[in-house]
Amino acid sequence: MSELMCDSLWRASAPKGPELSPLTEDLEVDVVIIGGGFTGLSTALHLAKVGKKVVVVEAKEIGFGGSGRNVGLANAGVWLEPNQLDAALGREAGGALYDMLGKGPDYVYGLIEQYQIECEPVRKGTLHAGVGKQGLAQLQRRYQQMAERGSPVQLLTASEAQQRIGSKSFNSALFDPRAGTIQPMGYARGLAHAALKEGAQLFDQSPVVGIEKLGSRWQICVANAKVMADQVVLAANAYADFFLKPQERKFVPISYSQMATKPLSASELERILPGKEGLWDTCMVMSSFRLDNQGRLIFGGMGNTGTMHTDWAKQRLKDLYPFLSKVEFEYFWSGKIAYSDDHLPHCQVLDQGLFSVSGYSGRGICTGTLMGKELAELLAGQRSQTTFPMETLGEISMREMKRVFYEVSAHTYHYGQRTHVLG
Repeated sequence: MSELMCDSLWRASAPKGPELSPLTEDLEVDVVIIGGGFTGLSTALHLAKVGKKVVVVEAKEIGFGGSGRNVGLANAGVWLEPNQLDAALGREAGGALYDMLGKGPDYVYGLIEQYQIECEPVRKGTLHAGVGKQGLAQLQRRYQQMAERGSPVQLLTASEAQQRIGSKSFNSALFDPRAGTIQPMGYARGLAHAALKEGAQLFDQSPVVGIEKLGSRWQICVANAKVMADQVVLAANAYADFFLKPQERKFVPISYSQMATKPLSASELERILPGKEGLWDTCMVMSSFRLDNQGRLIFGGMGNTGTMHTDWAKQRLKDLYPFLSKVEFEYFWSGKIAYSDDHLPHCQVLDQGLFSVSGYSGRGICTGTLMGKELAELLAGQRSQTTFPMETLGEISMREMKRVFYEVSAHTYHYGQRTHVLG
């Protein structure tokens, strides 16, 4: 893993995860899962529930990667507009994926209730906030396409959006009542507790150093032990930079940074997202903000952490909420998002019994949970294919150049906006 442990708000405030240890003894199981994030833990949970012998090996700690570092928006759907989804997959397959992910928040909040996961679940919807003429046009398209498919979304006028957000910087917002916010590290740790309860085995601090096919089975090696399994799931998503380099080259890693303020005053909280929705905007370089249960404002944007990013965030919050007396951040952290070329999540079959998942494009909570559920059903012989695309991805050309372009573009954008009010 290329990143260090991050002292994020989520890691600092989440309930404790299960006490795990490195894998030190050889095992034989039905399925071994590499990666202890939303997808890996969901797959383990659902496999264990049907009696499969399953092991999760995590290189660092549960939720180390994007699962424990993200914004915490439990959204319905994928990044693409519905018509774009149909164009990419065909109307039938696109419609099936749209419908399934539209129920994603129901499933996630259902698991939270079933296993009593302590993750600050707030289901007050999310706001996709419009900025400028292009942002308004985008939301109008999304609203029309989503409404045609029966989604219970609302397109808010400028005055309605500004009242819901508490800022005059937006000209519209698309409200989705199905969605909400969670404490993402708390959710990851809760899924780990649930998987253990159902009979899965979990090991942390166990980076995989080799994988080899022996006959019809797979051997996975960590530093001091081996696991023999019928099937293997590579569930590292944007953190696939361990030993299987070809998988890393099938997506572009995008940095996303977040900062959390000190708890706001009661009067400030009455004016900032008073309905407790989560929010992200339509800006070319997207930003997001939301509140946690302690009244902190968590602000995020594309790009890695640094002085320029922090200065931009402070200026942007002052532009959004001029009444904030002083913007002080307590926590700073960043993570990586895996963008596939088509901006769709994929379940790849790399070889008989060898599966790889990636490409959530910032929609990991519901997508990863449902990917894990469907993948478990596939491995258990309960379905013949997943609703997610299953073709094997090719390597992205000029991947490193694209990564650098996105990073430089984000920093250039932030530099230009530090003294400019968006609107």
